[in-house]
Amino acid sequence: MNMYDKAYELARALRESSELKEIKEITELVKGDADSKRMLDDFRQRQTELQQKMMSGEMPSQDEMQKMEKLYEVINLNPSLRRLFDAERRLGVIMEDVQRIISEPLQDVMKS
Repeated sequence: MNMYDKAYELARALRESSELKEIKEITELVKGDADSKRMLDDFRQRQTELQQKMMSGEMPSQDEMQKMEKLYEVINLNPSLRRLFDAERRLGVIMEDVQRIISEPLQDVMKS
């Protein structure tokens, strides 16, 4: 058994999954709506800035976190964006499950 072949097989399964297809479909809808795209781009930019801040060891202020929460609540009122976030969340669960499954053999070795 070649692990690389299995990895490519998993990548193909991901490309063909209904979850990824749904994300692609919704992303195209959002791109076609200037307001939704602008809202999503702004949210993603702010999200990235906060993540970079945290990765550098700096914790965002309570005010920054509250602003992000409020922004999320507002853009979540947009049906397309809400669908996109839900689809991304479902795909994230799958990716976490796959990562856990792949990591099990390493954990078994580490326990020995």
